[in-house]
Amino acid sequence: MEESEDVKPVRYAYGFTTALLLGGATLTLATGYPAGAQVAQNEASQISKVVPRAGAPASFADLTQQLAPAVVNISTRQRVQVQANNPFAGTPFEGLFGGGPGGNGGPQTREAQSLGSGFIISADGYVVTNNHVITADGKGEVESITITMADGDEYPAKLIGKDAASDLAVLKISASKPLPFVKFGDSSNARVGDWIIAIGNPFGLGGTVTSGIISAVYRNTGAGGAYDRYLQTDAAINRGNSGGPMFDMNGQVIGINNAIFSPTGGSVGIGFAIPAETAAPIVQKLIKGEAIERGYLGVRIQPLNEDLADSLGIEHNKGEFIQAVEPDGAAAKAGIQAGDVILKVSGKEVTRDQTLSFLVANIAPGSRVPVELIRNGRRMTVSATVAKRPSDEELQQSFNPDNEQDSDAFNNPPAQQQQGLVEKSLGMSVAALTPQIARQLGVSDGTKGLVIVAVDPSSDAGQKGFARGFIILSANGQDLNSKAELEAAVKAAQADGRSAILLRVQPRGQSPIFVPVRLR
Repeated sequence: MEESEDVKPVRYAYGFTTALLLGGATLTLATGYPAGAQVAQNEASQISKVVPRAGAPASFADLTQQLAPAVVNISTRQRVQVQANNPFAGTPFEGLFGGGPGGNGGPQTREAQSLGSGFIISADGYVVTNNHVITADGKGEVESITITMADGDEYPAKLIGKDAASDLAVLKISASKPLPFVKFGDSSNARVGDWIIAIGNPFGLGGTVTSGIISAVYRNTGAGGAYDRYLQTDAAINRGNSGGPMFDMNGQVIGINNAIFSPTGGSVGIGFAIPAETAAPIVQKLIKGEAIERGYLGVRIQPLNEDLADSLGIEHNKGEFIQAVEPDGAAAKAGIQAGDVILKVSGKEVTRDQTLSFLVANIAPGSRVPVELIRNGRRMTVSATVAKRPSDEELQQSFNPDNEQDSDAFNNPPAQQQQGLVEKSLGMSVAALTPQIARQLGVSDGTKGLVIVAVDPSSDAGQKGFARGFIILSANGQDLNSKAELEAAVKAAQADGRSAILLRVQPRGQSPIFVPVRLR
């Protein structure tokens, strides 16, 4: 992805997980549909007749009756490879039924099904859904896609286009008559507390309607990426609702149901939908067969959390921190450096709800834009020419922002007796990085810095994965050559009233990263 968070998402103690809403392959039963469904009326004059008055609506029945015929169930038939198990493994008969030694009969191809939801956006049969609804997992291959209407009519569907990054896809069905359809609305006008209804195919049950309110707008879930920006709702959203529409009280689609937070896989009242303002332009490009091009800077980023902000002495939750810059990329050519904090792009503030990834992805490649940043406490503006985002395969081969390991994989040695300012304030012991030690650590003889020889596991550094053999390259932007220079950096941070110090460290066998460490 274009700009990716270097720090892994928070692992909630109560076990929340993000789950895509695609129905499982075991849900193969299909229920009937209500008889006598009306063809959706899409003229504003018709919709206005059934819109509830302001406040809590007395019923959603009229609106549902009008919209439900345009919502469809989507099923796919897939062929997937699975590893066969030989029931005669370990016996003299294990080779008689195609099984090799060890009981592994090799991969076999089996048939599977998936279920999801979608909605028709034109009378000639264009259908919008999620990409993951019509994409096979792993080594699977989708053989056919079937659309089931609310009245039970079935149509084979053709894939027109899909976009994995935004998780959107467009299908096409052909019918002998005009089909009921709905329209995209303006999600930018959505407000927290607005009523919405969701219609879809949860657990393969068929057309199901749920209602609720918008719980949050432009919710960032922490998953990272340009499209981690959702409408949140408390309407019951479950597996199989994926790709189904979220309607406002004007009967317009303001979101496409996409994911949930749940400890069980079922609805707990935290569902997410792709905003219509994000989806609609991408859908139109897919229909026209146009390539989806996104802006790209070539940086690895990290949210400006409390520790980072304190170590830099700047305001919390404003901007994003640059951990690394791709060589010869757009950011590098603009003069952006690791350790910078990006505040604005093209005049738009970088915030938790409007991330750097989102802003850059939505700038046309080739555009030249101002980028406002903080470097070593000083504000400055550089001009960047936004590049075109490479394919996922190209990113994996070149600049992979997800290569960093979890900090809990670092092996901290037992704490040793520690004395001095560095030991007391940072909870670790350091020594000069001699050429001999550099060779032992696998870095060049000319590398400058301090090597960590011990870490107190109870310290903030220990909790963040610092370990013996890490090299501290700089402190608060100043290169380090001696322990005295690190002590001076600690004293300067304390004198400025900062509760943390920003260290640039190089874990063994990995690239350097910036890590804020709280002072004790």
